[in-house]
Amino acid sequence: MDDIIFTKEEGTCRKGEIIIYALSTCAFCKKALKFLRDNSICFSYVYIDEFDFDKKNRIKNELKEKYKKDIGFPFLILDGTTVIVGFTEDEYRKYFIEA
Repeated sequence: MDDIIFTKEEGTCRKGEIIIYALSTCAFCKKALKFLRDNSICFSYVYIDEFDFDKKNRIKNELKEKYKKDIGFPFLILDGTTVIVGFTEDEYRKYFIEA
């Protein structure tokens, strides 16, 4: 997945390396990105629905194989090891505010 260009969001708070695979039309993805922005947390993201069909499928298959998780969006990877699928404010608070 080295050919993917991520958009970097700068913030004042670093909570590790946060990478998000999202869909531009997904309400939960928008809420997740808004939560991170509102809390000034640094992260990088990409909208995979902006890629062609084959590239989208390749990304989803690689994520599923590497992290052994079903694919859902947003798909957040924290420090290359912890995966959060979907968005609930309580879970994001646990990892990014209370941690």
